Amino acid sequence: MTNEQPYSLLEDDFDEETLFIVSQTFKALSDPTRLRILHLLSKGEFSVNDIAEKLSLLQSTVSHQLRFLKNLRLVKFRREGTTLYYSHDDEHVLSILKQTIDHAQH
Repeated sequence: MTNEQPYSLLEDDFDEETLFIVSQTFKALSDPTRLRILHLLSKGEFSVNDIAEKLSLLQSTVSHQLRFLKNLRLVKFRREGTTLYYSHDDEHVLSILKQTIDHAQH
C-alpha cells in the first residue's frame, strides 16, 4: 500500500479566471460541431469554405464556431490575400480530444 493521495482540486489550486477558462474549454469540447472542426484541424490547415465543404456545414455555422474556438485560443488563423486559413492552436487540447476519442472507440 502506498500513502499517495488521490488527485483532487482544492479551491486554492487555481483562481477564478483559470476555473472559467477550464470550464469554457470543456464547453467547447462538449459540442459535436466544434469537435468535428477541431478533429479536422488536427489534420491540417483549412479555410472556412474548406471546413464547411468537408463537414457538410453552412459557412455561417463554421464561422460562428471558429470564432468561439478562436476566443478560447483553441484555433488560430493566418491570412493569405482575402482568405483565412485556420489550424489548431493547442496541442494539450488536441491530446485530450484524441484520448477521449480513443476511449470512446474502445
